[in-house]
Amino acid sequence: QVQLVESGGGLVQAGGSLRLSCLASGSIVSINAMGWYRQAPGKQRELVARITSGGSTNYAESVKGRFTISRDNAKNTVLLQMNSLKPEDTAVYYCNAIVMQYGSSYYRDYRGQGTQVTVSS
Repeated sequence: QVQLVESGGGLVQAGGSLRLSCLASGSIVSINAMGWYRQAPGKQRELVARITSGGSTNYAESVKGRFTISRDNAKNTVLLQMNSLKPEDTAVYYCNAIVMQYGSSYYRDYRGQGTQVTVSS
């Protein structure tokens, strides 16, 4: 079994910063891509940022230049540094990882429980 646990959400004023972290644990052989999605009330879930095992990144246009994704492969951790936050960044942020477990020959998609980020104007 694989678990993803996020932390670091909270309430911040517009222009402020938050750092989200996500730890993947369990019977993990390897992790391919890791990333962050978000879902605001009444809106579809959207990709915020993604990073491959080799360190290649991609970002949603709305967060480019403000958010930075990074990962520590040895610790199975992915971070999202969020700067210059805007009220429209308010959402539940979910960690995602493509994981191969022991005893398996294929990768599966896992998601965490989510952490709330609220940006006040």
